[in-house]
Amino acid sequence: MYLYMPEQDDFEQIPEALLKRFGTPVFVMQLELTAERKLARENTTQVMRNLSEQGFHLQMPPVLKPHLYHGNED
Repeated sequence: MYLYMPEQDDFEQIPEALLKRFGTPVFVMQLELTAERKLARENTTQVMRNLSEQGFHLQMPPVLKPHLYHGNED
């Protein structure tokens, strides 16, 4: 799970309920986002919109489909 924020360690805009479920945040990296920049699993435009409108963007882990990794049962 990743929490994008406009400023490092500025948790003012993050809802308390989200922070409680998120756990202790650990800084991972700083990115400069532009409309041209591609992110691996997120739509950059949506991330930038959420940062502007909400003050954060939450990226959830991908949904894993175990049958794709362990073979089909049929």
